[in-house]
Amino acid sequence: MSIFDELIGGFDRALRTLTNTHEAARRNPGEEVAEVDLSDEERAHAAGLMRVNYTGEICAQALYEGQAATARDSTVRNRLLTAAEKEADHLAWCSERLDELDSRPSVLNPLFYAASYALGVATGLAGDKISLGMVEATEDRVCAHLENHLDALPATDERSRAIVTQMYEDEARHGAEALAAGGEEFPERVKEIMAVMSRLMTETTYRV
Repeated sequence: MSIFDELIGGFDRALRTLTNTHEAARRNPGEEVAEVDLSDEERAHAAGLMRVNYTGEICAQALYEGQAATARDSTVRNRLLTAAEKEADHLAWCSERLDELDSRPSVLNPLFYAASYALGVATGLAGDKISLGMVEATEDRVCAHLENHLDALPATDERSRAIVTQMYEDEARHGAEALAAGGEEFPERVKEIMAVMSRLMTETTYRV
């Protein structure tokens, strides 16, 4: 495809991500879990956590897109786009759960998408090893967030818990696959800086 075709394709995928028109290829893990009555406080808390998870997936989609746009090897590019496609399920699942909790995604998602896309472009330009290493480092942070959310979700909200558990398994696998594909593991100091940045996203999108 020409550069113009690539730009059109990337714009289309960004639009579908931000307007939530992705359809899950897999069944929602919480689909067969019985809904329970949550107090207003529990419902608001669960919604805040799922909103954070939704924004995290927005960021992941943008990161993969930016990295794919600047990947030097076509195999790496295809791997990144495939990972983004698989994780689109997470967007759909989180969106469905937010609807069930009478809530909505964060209004800040376009800003986080733009920032994550720029980061993806930058790491892609740094080389495929760095790019794949960024995938692993990002997934490592996401898994840490999801672990915390499993502890923080209301004890009776098994529907949300089923979704988050499957997301955790997928993210951990994608991180391991990125290293196996030749990614360069980032130093812990870099991951600590990433953790500080991710807290900004978490604290803002939980509320808005």
